[in-house]
Amino acid sequence: MKPLDVITIGRSSVDLYGAQVGGRLEDMASFQKYIGGSPTNMAAGTARLGLKSGLITRVGDEHMGRFIREELRREGVDVRGVVTDRERLTALVLLGIRDDKQFPLIFYRENCADMALCEDDIDPAFIAEARAVVATGTHLSHPRTEAAVLKALRLARESGARTALDIDYRPNLWGLAGHGAGEERFIESAAVTAKLQGTLHLFDLIVGTEEEFHIAGGTTDTIAALRAVRAVSDATLVCKRGPMGAAAFTGAIPDTLDAGAAGPGFPIEVFNVLGAGDGFMSGLLKGWLDDEPWPVALKYANACGAFAVSRHGCTPAYPSWEELQFFLKRGVTEKALRKDAALEQIHWSTNRHGDWSTMRVFAFDHRMQLEEMARGAGAGADRIGAFKQLCLDAALQVAGGRPGHGILCDGRLGRDALYRAAGTGLWIGRPAEWPGSRPLTLEPELGPDFGGLSEWPLEQVVKVLCFYHPDDDAATKAQQEDTVKRLFSAARRNRLEFLLEIIPSKVAAVTDDTSAEVIQRFYDIGVFPDWWKLEPFTSDAAWTKACAAITRNDAHTRGIVVLGLDAPEAELAASLAVAARHDLVRGFAVGRTIFAEAARGWLAGQITDAEAIAMMATKYDNLCRIWDRARGLKVRAA
Repeated sequence: MKPLDVITIGRSSVDLYGAQVGGRLEDMASFQKYIGGSPTNMAAGTARLGLKSGLITRVGDEHMGRFIREELRREGVDVRGVVTDRERLTALVLLGIRDDKQFPLIFYRENCADMALCEDDIDPAFIAEARAVVATGTHLSHPRTEAAVLKALRLARESGARTALDIDYRPNLWGLAGHGAGEERFIESAAVTAKLQGTLHLFDLIVGTEEEFHIAGGTTDTIAALRAVRAVSDATLVCKRGPMGAAAFTGAIPDTLDAGAAGPGFPIEVFNVLGAGDGFMSGLLKGWLDDEPWPVALKYANACGAFAVSRHGCTPAYPSWEELQFFLKRGVTEKALRKDAALEQIHWSTNRHGDWSTMRVFAFDHRMQLEEMARGAGAGADRIGAFKQLCLDAALQVAGGRPGHGILCDGRLGRDALYRAAGTGLWIGRPAEWPGSRPLTLEPELGPDFGGLSEWPLEQVVKVLCFYHPDDDAATKAQQEDTVKRLFSAARRNRLEFLLEIIPSKVAAVTDDTSAEVIQRFYDIGVFPDWWKLEPFTSDAAWTKACAAITRNDAHTRGIVVLGLDAPEAELAASLAVAARHDLVRGFAVGRTIFAEAARGWLAGQITDAEAIAMMATKYDNLCRIWDRARGLKVRAA
């Protein structure tokens, strides 16, 4: 068995998608940043469907090149074939959604990195690992990139791999249209036809729209074009027909497209056609490489294309395998798929990045408590920010670059520590609530419309603490629920994960059922947290009921972290031992148990920076070890 299912080869860019919809590209004011380029989209799209994919391309030695490489890794794509070009910039594309028929785009590809791909970039050993190699038409447009593609195809065939071509015809990338004609999909060219026909015999599968087969076949008569391609290639030909689905032809071309093999189509609203072909190709490759019958492969392809045309962006629109199966089983209930709440929840929760199955979180987002400590020590509030940087130093020291560690830090008193934490590999949670508020109110930085979340980096998790109890009066419940619902919606809109912390015991008496009741209530009103932060139950029954409430509502939740409530270490260790029996509990998020002693001493000027860091690192490390032992994980050496 080969370690890779598919390697794609060719374009790689950063797509800057206009966030505003329904206007000219000239009038779009902000942009969402995604990976792009057909082979890059397909590598990510097939990875989401469970295939082991790799990519061969070039990116620049700069921020955008690093973004592509990092994002591909997050998607599970093998990036050994992604070469860093130290002389050229990563390609950029600016795109917009004008309406359901116009999608303006500008390619910034002058001497870009991926067009410098050459034969030396093709590693025979890497190609030999794949069951299939997929090329796209653009990289046949230049002698240097064409040589690289032909070498990859030759090596693939020598190793017994399948080969596929997505014609992916963009006239202006063949030099046939100006920079302002990026949306143009077809311009006749005998030279392009000749170039394509000289390579078509190298493929087992050739995929294109009717217009793309027109350029490959040299005629605008679709059947005649398909027959011209068949004359030079024995490949299975798959012709995409937009809302009519697609047709596959394994032998002679019949008189009508309707006579080809077909899969069911899906009646959905067209929102954005950009990247739909790459989504279609991802689903088709999944079926093809799983040796499914063509109607099944085309069903996958049509469904993946439907997702793409109904959502913003290219790669971000593509489904996970779980999402695709859910959709195929349930069918279309809302033609605008991006407005289908059940489908969007599965899309979000099955395409999140990162493995956070173990969570050892040092929480120093405390504001009210540290302000009280500072007053008690006679220190100014400005000292709190400096102390939080020491907390970060302790967290980084204990983490040592290893996965499964994180922090909770605020952006008001802990701004500098929060900035420094970016890109360190730590999980980063950031509180949104005003400390101690009940009914819940939020930090002023978020603004009355929660628009402040637009300034938060995507790696930060929105954390909110709500003192909520099932016995609250109706007015308090309504106010708190409305705030949490709006904050959750704003977090999703800004592509930020959401952590909901509840502490009903601070409001009134609790039983083993209390937290489970609160959890169910938030699901009932449409709040699906990525994370739950729960108080340390002493009863196994309370944990069982809380976990059951979560799993019956959200099979793909990130999980639970246990808070500390300033408990002594021995007491906390006992509660963590109970929590660790439940798989849904991923770890802890503890603060004062770790930092309180150091904070009082440091704020009073009784200990140095180094002593405070050492004190907190020892306590944090001890808790990490306590959790790892409780969970049965290997405990690292002291």
